[in-house]
Amino acid sequence: MKVLAFGTSNSRNSINQKLARYSAAQIDDTIDNVNITLLDIHDLEMPIFSEEREKESGIPAFAHDFYQAIGEADAIVISFAEYNGSYTSAYKNLFDWASRIDMKVYQDKPMIMLATSPGPSGAQSVLAAAEGSAPFFAADVKGALSLPNFFDNFDAETGVVTDEAFNQKLNEAISAL
Repeated sequence: MKVLAFGTSNSRNSINQKLARYSAAQIDDTIDNVNITLLDIHDLEMPIFSEEREKESGIPAFAHDFYQAIGEADAIVISFAEYNGSYTSAYKNLFDWASRIDMKVYQDKPMIMLATSPGPSGAQSVLAAAEGSAPFFAADVKGALSLPNFFDNFDAETGVVTDEAFNQKLNEAISAL
C-alpha cells in the first residue's frame, strides 16, 4: 500500500506536518507492506492561481506533480492547518491549480483528514470545510479527526501523540482504509 501524507502548511515547523507524519507512521505500524511518501507543500509553491495566468502559462509543473502524487497513492493522509478559520493560502493555491487538471483532485482515494492547532479548537473549522467539500473533489473520507492543544497532546521528543482518545479514533480510521 502506498500512502501519501502531508500537512497543508508551508511552514518548515508545521505542526500539521508533524501530525501527518505521526499518523502515517501509525499506518505503517498497523498495515503490512506500506510505503509512506511524505510530501512537503513548501516545495510546491507556485504563482497564485488566476485564469489569466493559466491562459498565459498553462498549469504549473508543481500542480501536475501534486496531482500525480495523489494518483500514485493508494491512500492519503492530510492534516489541515487553519489560518484565520480557513485553509492556508499555500494549500488553497496548490489545490486550485490541481483542480484545473481535474476537479476530482482526490481521485476517489481513501483518506484520513486531520487537523490540529495550538488552541482548544484543534482547527475544527477548516476540517469541517474540508470534509464537507470532499465529495465534490472525489475524496473517500474514512475518518476526520481533530487534535486540540497540539503542544499539550504531542510529545516533541518522541514524535508521539499522547491523547489516547485521538489515538483510538486514528486507529479506527486506519482500520477503515
